[in-house]
Amino acid sequence: MPIRGVLFDVDDTLFDYSGSEQTGILAHLRHTGLLDRLPSPQAALTLWRTVTQTHYARFLAGELTFRAQQHERTRHFLTHLGEDDARHLTDEQTAAWFAGYAAHRDAAQAAFPDAAPTLAALAPHYRLGVVSNSDADHQRRKLHTVGLLDHVADALICSDQHGEAKPAPGIFHAGCAALGLAPDEVAYVGDNYTLDAEGAHHAGLHAFWLDRTACDTPVAEGIHVLHSLDALAGALAARAT
Repeated sequence: MPIRGVLFDVDDTLFDYSGSEQTGILAHLRHTGLLDRLPSPQAALTLWRTVTQTHYARFLAGELTFRAQQHERTRHFLTHLGEDDARHLTDEQTAAWFAGYAAHRDAAQAAFPDAAPTLAALAPHYRLGVVSNSDADHQRRKLHTVGLLDHVADALICSDQHGEAKPAPGIFHAGCAALGLAPDEVAYVGDNYTLDAEGAHHAGLHAFWLDRTACDTPVAEGIHVLHSLDALAGALAARAT
């Protein structure tokens, strides 16, 4: 069956989330005078990402709303920094602190340089969409800001609305249904090997792992490796021959 559609992950696939996150949290900590509470900027970034992973997993599991995980991340992070009574901050207080971080982060929002050219090149030949472990409104705004939304707006499936997260097969199948295609007619491209590549492969899609760091991790049979989105069009064409 020829590939007729392509679904993408968003963060660290189309959108440089890690870059904007790093810029945002370090700028906010400098602005609030908290950066010196940690041994180095790298230690601050590592702590923020560890806390984020903990509470974002709770959001994906349905334990917290998207906004609630932001509140919990803030309380947890500030507690580690030794802020008095951080665990007892109100939602309004944590929202204000998180908004300061988000303002710095959002000022640094950017798509990867290969994202827009790739989507533009694929659009005449494939149906395009997104499957993301996130909040749909949040991802829609983000993609609009960086100029990518028009390419994928007709098939934007996020875990908050679907009710389950990658690597569950159902969310990949929901993306395929939004494209009007069967799983074996759809490729999926993402940077997370377990959630994206293995998840899509087990769901019956053509799985492409975007390994931008070229770490050359061994991959399972049936999973294709890309080091840049620039190589995607050729890789899809090769699958058709």
